Amino acid sequence: MTIALEHHPIRSGRFVRWFIGLSVIIVVVILWASNSYLTARFTETLRNQAVLRAALYSGNIKSVLQKHSVVPLLLSQDPILSAALQAENFSTTSQRLISFSDEIGAASVFLLDLNGRVVAGSDRRTIGEFLKDEEFFIRALRDTGTVFSATSRDETAYRFYFAQKVESGADTLGVIVVEVDLRKQEELWRNIGLQVALTDSVGEILLASDVFWRRQTLQDILAETSLPSRSQRVFDVFQQTPTSDFVYINGQRLFASEAAVGFRGWKVNYYASTQNVAARVNAILALEVMALALLVALMFFVLSRRTAMESIKVIRESAELRSLNARLSSEVEQRQAAEKNLQSAEQNLEQASKLAALGQMSAAVSHELNQPLAAMRTYLAGAKLLLSRNRIEEASTSFQRIDDLIERMGAITKQLKSYARKSGDDPKKIDLRNCVEAAFGMMSPQLGRREVTITQDIPDKPVYVVSDALRVEQIIINLLRNALDAVKDVTEPRISVTLSADFDVCLRIQDNGHGFDDPEALFEPFYTTKEPGEGVGLGLAISAGIATEMGGRLIARNATPLGAIFELHLPNAGKIKEATE
Repeated sequence: MTIALEHHPIRSGRFVRWFIGLSVIIVVVILWASNSYLTARFTETLRNQAVLRAALYSGNIKSVLQKHSVVPLLLSQDPILSAALQAENFSTTSQRLISFSDEIGAASVFLLDLNGRVVAGSDRRTIGEFLKDEEFFIRALRDTGTVFSATSRDETAYRFYFAQKVESGADTLGVIVVEVDLRKQEELWRNIGLQVALTDSVGEILLASDVFWRRQTLQDILAETSLPSRSQRVFDVFQQTPTSDFVYINGQRLFASEAAVGFRGWKVNYYASTQNVAARVNAILALEVMALALLVALMFFVLSRRTAMESIKVIRESAELRSLNARLSSEVEQRQAAEKNLQSAEQNLEQASKLAALGQMSAAVSHELNQPLAAMRTYLAGAKLLLSRNRIEEASTSFQRIDDLIERMGAITKQLKSYARKSGDDPKKIDLRNCVEAAFGMMSPQLGRREVTITQDIPDKPVYVVSDALRVEQIIINLLRNALDAVKDVTEPRISVTLSADFDVCLRIQDNGHGFDDPEALFEPFYTTKEPGEGVGLGLAISAGIATEMGGRLIARNATPLGAIFELHLPNAGKIKEATE
């Protein structure tokens, strides 16, 4: 397009004004569309994170309740406690209850006689108190099974109890009570600055990150907060997101997510701040504004240069140049202001990244502890059956295995910390065959419940690698568990485990399941092919990270004609020694 400014100054000036007006409209439309699209996208990400966290915290609470719910039944069948109630001799009973409380992580465990008096307890300060009017004592004597009650004894916070009466034949001797410690969940929410509330079936708040929310309802909390301003309501309209998902607490705009605990109608309500969404959107809009400003500056520069070249008089040319310099100075100032806004936005993005990392670590801890918890449930069920048959020694063996599993859970949490920060422990020379055997021992409860043909091709000679035995077992358990899940719908399920050693050591686990569509995405965090509620997609990502840290690699591919193959490659300790010599 040729603009003859020297021949038609009026038409040229009109064209420039139209051009500037059209450019402003285009810029406004681009910024508005970008703001709407980015806000919707980042809000969807926030929604997914909120749903995931609500499900995670509800799963944690459900796990704690399930773990404590079976303890009163087991303790009610303890012959030592029954004998102490019959003989009214409680000299060693409190110490026994202390050991039980420490083992299961309960807030307290105490024993009541038929008069409702505390005769023994893990907290010796409560011995001698009369609790005959408490709901858990009255209901335990009336019902035949384990009863649950939530009471507010100190009128500031709820306490949660599982209770079971202790019987000898047809005679009732007393009541054993286990207090569930859910305050750790509350402290966790408070320490990391979250806004979370646990409500019962009628909406009353039982636990909350804010202590002032306790003993109120969600409707009361929301009713006491200020309503959104007119600008905030207009902002909600332009965001094109459902306003029903947002609430305002203390004037702060929050995204609300709810997850059922699956226990007595309890629900976890998680409120995520939308400040990070606005910060990320503003950061990108600042980049767009800067790019558009540079483009506009370039266009004005071209027009000014062209006008200056076509100018006949030196005075007119000098005036055009001075005007151009003034515009350029203005653009530089705008760019400096945009850079300051960008620096502030980058700080907000860094804070958002830290919060996302905390969510992934919490999900990883929940995933890695599921396997030991499943084994503990099986051993507890076996101990219950053995105690009912008065086979005390065999039941003690089950309790010892549970104690080993608890130690292993502690070791797993220690290893999961190293997933975010590398451990300083030196690797040791280990026999990989022992790791395979230990992994099968860990998986034996699940393997015993499934009809699966398992073949093993393990060498007779030791196969040494320089690594951490617990982390290698962690990888093998994750692979075996995935294989079991893959063949659950197969008519004749088969799993083969092959261990071979050459320049490197290769552990191959193959199943005859349906395989997978995208092998490349298997090791990405939160990618899973399982149904909702069966997995969060962290096991393979963690296993691949551990293998890389140990100098090896984890490979996945489809088998022929059906099935999947996972191969764990680790450096051969013998070959490494030969190469160094």
